[in-house]
Amino acid sequence: MNETVKPKKRRGLRIAGIVLALVVVLAAGGTLFASNYLLEYAIGRGGDGGNREVALEVAQAAQGVERTIQENKAAQQEANQAFLDRHPGEAVTVTSRDGLTLAGVVYDQETESHLWVIALHGYRGSHEGAVHLAQHYYDAGYNVLTPDLRACGESQGDYVGMGWLDRLDILAWTDWILEQDPQAQVVIHGISMGAATTMMTAGEETPDAVRVFIEDCGYTTVWDVFSSELALRFGLPEFPLLYTASALSGVKAGYTFTQASALEAVARCEKPMLFIHGTLDDFIPYTMQDRLYVAKPGGNKAKLIAEGAGHGEAMYALGEEYWDTVFTFIQQNLAA
Repeated sequence: MNETVKPKKRRGLRIAGIVLALVVVLAAGGTLFASNYLLEYAIGRGGDGGNREVALEVAQAAQGVERTIQENKAAQQEANQAFLDRHPGEAVTVTSRDGLTLAGVVYDQETESHLWVIALHGYRGSHEGAVHLAQHYYDAGYNVLTPDLRACGESQGDYVGMGWLDRLDILAWTDWILEQDPQAQVVIHGISMGAATTMMTAGEETPDAVRVFIEDCGYTTVWDVFSSELALRFGLPEFPLLYTASALSGVKAGYTFTQASALEAVARCEKPMLFIHGTLDDFIPYTMQDRLYVAKPGGNKAKLIAEGAGHGEAMYALGEEYWDTVFTFIQQNLAA
């Protein structure tokens, strides 16, 4: 009797082992599929990660700020159109270190000026998303360059660089400026992903011509911001999707989510930097500003906080205070 039972037990164990293996394979395949979807959604050129419906609840006390934001946004849109009507700009290109054609628009001053700003748009935007920066800087006497970051606008690329790949592209644009104007004094000012690009560029060895960095609502690391988005948009934890998607990004896009760190970059920055953030930012948490500010060494730094402002809304919440602070900071540090 025992002789007949044992083979049955062995067959049962083998079947259980096969079933378990199939479950593991299917689970791994499902995770890989979901992680690849997340990667393409978040940074693939054709991904849909820029469409967000998530928003923090606006407290009663902040509703006055919200009205100010809407009024100033409307006024800025009018100023943008008037600026573009007078100064349509000129399309320009450079070639990245990995052979991509990168596009941008330059707005040259009509009279000689050696002041320059590289104005950087946000996540999945284009140079058009930096026109509100361009208008203010141009009116202050700056030549303005507004690039399309890689895989955005007219610039080539299969994957959005999230600042990490873009940092080297900005160095190429800086070289382009110096070819036009060897006496240039360059400010780099970015918003959101453009702010992360600004900070990651600041961690590189930049030419002496690059004098000041302005970052507005930038993130600490790509890992941190995607982790926040996973929780906020989908109610999902980091494990396992973010781990697998980050590894896939290293293979397909050329960087992992932890490698793309503005936090580590600002820790290497010796040049002046102004940090700006809104307290009701629902995309890049306001708490990231303090971590970035503390990481930046030296005393040549400052913070500007916009109470009640959401993502990218600091300039609208603060109005003239925003630009007074920006230009005062630049003036104080231009020769640094």
